[in-house]
Amino acid sequence: MGEEKEGNQYYLIRKKAVPEVLLKVIEAKRLLESEKVLTIQDAAEQVGLSRSSFYKYKDDIFPFHENVKGRTVTFVLQMDDQPGILSEVLRIIAHYSANILTIHQTIPINGVASLTLSVEIPPLLDMSLMMTELEEKQGIQYVKVLAME
Repeated sequence: MGEEKEGNQYYLIRKKAVPEVLLKVIEAKRLLESEKVLTIQDAAEQVGLSRSSFYKYKDDIFPFHENVKGRTVTFVLQMDDQPGILSEVLRIIAHYSANILTIHQTIPINGVASLTLSVEIPPLLDMSLMMTELEEKQGIQYVKVLAME
């Protein structure tokens, strides 16, 4: 593995160790998903969070759900338009025995393409290992988790 990129490590920590602001972000996201509130402003106000804090952290924290059937993760990769990169991404996912449910690649613009994947993660897979390997691949500019179920 190559040099570690800043901010691309994943941790599993106990709720009591998570800063309150991040717990409020999770609660605001739950309110939005349940449609109990319709706007980010309303969700943030209801949980006592600033809208700017919500936007700052919304893509960085997700609740951890364990279940026997695995979990579905949707993520987006931004990658260089070079032959073989998509094949390498698919190879990495297959190596971890994850199952691709949906895949969508945009037409490359200025030499960069976006790839959105929904992947079923096996129950015992340490997803951070797979994500780290994807992030470190030559030609991958970033990987961002959009949702986890």
